[in-house]
Amino acid sequence: MDDRCFWCFETKFLNRERVMRFHKIVLSVVLIFCIIINAAPMAWAGPQVTGKSGILIDGKSGQVLYTKDADEPLPPASTTKILTAVIALERTKLTDKVTAGKNPSLVEPSAIGFMEGETLTMENLLYSLLVKSANDAAVAIAEHISGSVPEFARLMNETAGELGATNSNFTNPHGLPDPNHYSTAHDLAVIARYAMKNPVFREIVATKVKTIPRENDSDIQWLETHNKLLKRYELANGIKTGYTKEARQCLVASASDGQREFIAVVLGSEGNNIWTDATVLLDYGFDNYATIKHKNANTLIKTVSVNKGTGNAVLVTAEDFYYTIPKGETRAITEEVELDDNISAPVKKGQVLGRVKFLESGKMIGSANLIAQNNIPAEEAIVRDGASFNPILAGGIILGLFTVWNIRRRRHKVRRKNKWRYKNAIR
Repeated sequence: MDDRCFWCFETKFLNRERVMRFHKIVLSVVLIFCIIINAAPMAWAGPQVTGKSGILIDGKSGQVLYTKDADEPLPPASTTKILTAVIALERTKLTDKVTAGKNPSLVEPSAIGFMEGETLTMENLLYSLLVKSANDAAVAIAEHISGSVPEFARLMNETAGELGATNSNFTNPHGLPDPNHYSTAHDLAVIARYAMKNPVFREIVATKVKTIPRENDSDIQWLETHNKLLKRYELANGIKTGYTKEARQCLVASASDGQREFIAVVLGSEGNNIWTDATVLLDYGFDNYATIKHKNANTLIKTVSVNKGTGNAVLVTAEDFYYTIPKGETRAITEEVELDDNISAPVKKGQVLGRVKFLESGKMIGSANLIAQNNIPAEEAIVRDGASFNPILAGGIILGLFTVWNIRRRRHKVRRKNKWRYKNAIR
C-alpha cells in the first residue's frame, strides 16, 4: 500500500471515529434533556387543585406555601361561621344562656330546629354552629351579641379587618347567598389561623359527633360533622365545610402532626373533588416543608428605661415565633428591635411597647410583639424637672425645717444650761 492510499484510509477512519463520537454526544444530550423534562412536573408543578381558588399556609408561622387565585372574592358559604364563632368566643361565656327569638326559626336549613323561646347555652350553640353547621344557631348567636344580624355583620367586618382579612365583606353570620357577602381563600386562611389559637375552638372543630341536651327530647340532639376529612385524613383536626349552589363546595381544612400544622382553603370545588383538593394541599405541606420554632414566648429581648417611671421595663416576646422552610434547608435569621416612641409611666404588665422583627437576608419574614413583663408605676409627686418646680412651696418647706431645727437647738441648749446650774447648786 503506497503512502497516498494509507493516508486516505487513515483519514476515513478518523472521520468515522469523529462522527461516532459526535453521535454519542448528541444522544447523551437528548437523554439528559428527556430526564429533565420528565422530572420537571414533579419538581416544579406543585399541587393541582380543581377548585376555583385555593391556598395553603403554615398554621404556626402563617407563611403562604401555595396559592391559586387566593385573592379572588368568592361566596364562602358556611365557612363564614368560623368568624361568627371567633366573635362569640371572645365576647361571651360558654355558660351564657341564649334564648331564641322568632328569627332563628325562619332561616333556611341546615338547622337544629331552634324555636322561639327555647334556651341553649352558648357552648351548645357553638357546637351546633361548627359541627352541625346550623344556620339558626348562627342567627341566635348574632342576635344575642349584637341585637340584630346587620349589627353583627358590622362587627364581623370590623373583626375581619383587625385580623388582616381585608378583601372580605360579610352581611350575615351563616354564609347564605348574598351578592354583597364574599371572602377570599387568603382571608379565610387568616381568620382560621387566628381561630385555631383558641383551644375551645380547636376542640369543637375537631369533634366528629356531639350530643346536646334539648328541652324537648324529640328535637335534634345528635350533631355529626359535615367535615369528612376528619375521618378520611389521619392528621386532620378541623375546620369547616360550606356549600351553596352559588358557592359550590368550600372547605377550610387543617391537619397537625404535633410539630407542624397546615391550613388549606379551597373555594368553588365540585363534588368529592373538595376532599381531594384539600388532601393534595395538606400532603404537599407535610411532604415538602419544615416548621422551625425560632423564638419562645416570654423570651427576654431588652430592658428599657421608662420616662417618669420608678424603674426599667423588661420586654419579652408576646408569642412564639415560627418560620417555614423547605425540608433539608437552613436559614440564617437576624433580629431587629423596634420600640414605641416615648415610653412613659405608668406601664402595665402585658402592655405592648414595641416589636422584634425577624429577617432573612435583610427581608422581614415575620415579627413578634414586645410586651412589658413588669408593672412600672409613675414616680411620686417629687419634682424632677424645672417645668414642675414650685419655688414658693420649696422655700416654705426649707423655712419650716429650719425653724423646727432652730427651736429644738434652743431647747437643747436651755436643758444643758439648767442641768449645769443644778449640779452647781448641789455642790
